[in-house]
Amino acid sequence: MNDWAAPLIASALFAFLSPGMVVQMPGKNRPVDFLNMKTSLPSIFVHAVLYGLLLILFFVVLNIHLYV
Repeated sequence: MNDWAAPLIASALFAFLSPGMVVQMPGKNRPVDFLNMKTSLPSIFVHAVLYGLLLILFFVVLNIHLYV
């Protein structure tokens, strides 16, 4: 049996945490912008840090597995 949790969670987080896709933190004019489809260097850094922290939370702390 293969563990599918890692690729599924990583792909979903990558899609949802892409800067400008759903939310952009920090935004251009406000602290948070929604659905603006734009990005900036600080936004890329913030989203990369959040992505890494959430991956650590799901895989190390919560130890999630999905066997198919």
